[in-house]
Amino acid sequence: MAEPINDAVCSAVERENVRLRMLSMDIWNNPELCFEEHHAHEVLTSYLSTQGFQVTKHYKLDTAFKATFSTKGDGGCAHIGVLCEYDALPGIGHACGHNLIAILGLAVSLGIKQAMESYGIHGELTILGTPAEEGGGGKIDLIDAGAFSNFDIAMMAHPAQFNAPKPVYVAKDGFHVEYEGKACHASSYPWYGVNALDAAVLCYQNVSCMRQHLRPSWRVHGIITNGGEAPNIIPEYASLKYYTRAPTMKELEELNEKLIGCFEGAARATGCKVKYNNLPKPYHPLNSNSTLAALYEKHGESVGIEFEKDPAIRMRQGGSTDMGNVSRLLPSIHPKFSLNTKAPGHTTEFRDISGSEASHFITLQHAKALAMAAVEVMQNPSLLQTIKDEFDKSMK
Repeated sequence: MAEPINDAVCSAVERENVRLRMLSMDIWNNPELCFEEHHAHEVLTSYLSTQGFQVTKHYKLDTAFKATFSTKGDGGCAHIGVLCEYDALPGIGHACGHNLIAILGLAVSLGIKQAMESYGIHGELTILGTPAEEGGGGKIDLIDAGAFSNFDIAMMAHPAQFNAPKPVYVAKDGFHVEYEGKACHASSYPWYGVNALDAAVLCYQNVSCMRQHLRPSWRVHGIITNGGEAPNIIPEYASLKYYTRAPTMKELEELNEKLIGCFEGAARATGCKVKYNNLPKPYHPLNSNSTLAALYEKHGESVGIEFEKDPAIRMRQGGSTDMGNVSRLLPSIHPKFSLNTKAPGHTTEFRDISGSEASHFITLQHAKALAMAAVEVMQNPSLLQTIKDEFDKSMK
């Protein structure tokens, strides 16, 4: 029976190929920043409404949405959560490929829904539109609002340079750092001033000098966000923003303490006052469910996907995602799928590839694999229990 069901899943995805491509390019051509994804929200929810899903717009957040399909019967029924992202990056648009993540979520859901309808599979399916992954932590807001409370599993996938069922996404935190000095004429009476920009520059240099003493898996990156008003005025205010990343929350705390020393040292050296606050909504490291990831890999291979075999590449450290926070709440996967490029994310090259026809085809192949994995879970209560048991063990 598995083969006919999987054929139905794949056919449902292929049937909507053209419309999904149009949606992807519509989002790609209209990039929107975090919590401002009004156009993407509208086109995605409108499409889902035409496909027989019960759609709730502006679900708990203005640019979030929920779309559901249910065939509940007697006994336990799995509730599958499929997540969409659709925000872009400042200046370089969809250089992280979230247009592809959006239509992948739709395609996965179409495949699952077809199997449920055609083969009487009982369960519940929710497509959750999650805004503001690029630094806004939209999924964290949705967690706090209870949006994930009834899910059994959650899944999505992210375009990348290689195929990895269980990629390494690290924890992320950050700081907003402010220096207060004293303004004065920079030529006539500079000795009366206290230069906040000097403190910011020294802070930046402190952090840069500290890098050689950081663990290879730690990351720190920052920018000066305010450096003064005019060259002939001693800057009385300057500010920076930093992101910190590490494989675990414990290591992240250790790294943050080192940065705080850099912030305070710059203030002491320049005579400025300093304030620093952690950025809201830190991202947790991704906790991939091995059982669920193996199902995705198995079904991916059945549709011709070649997964990376080199363990060093499969486990290469990547960025961070608020899907990590979801993965600490319930069994989840967030695989990376290759767009057949060496271009890294957050580049104009990756943005252009994310809009290509070839990348669209690849995205739908991975959508089929995720959908078939979800359907197998829905058909097998003992498999779902295995997934949940693994999750409980991992959280201990």
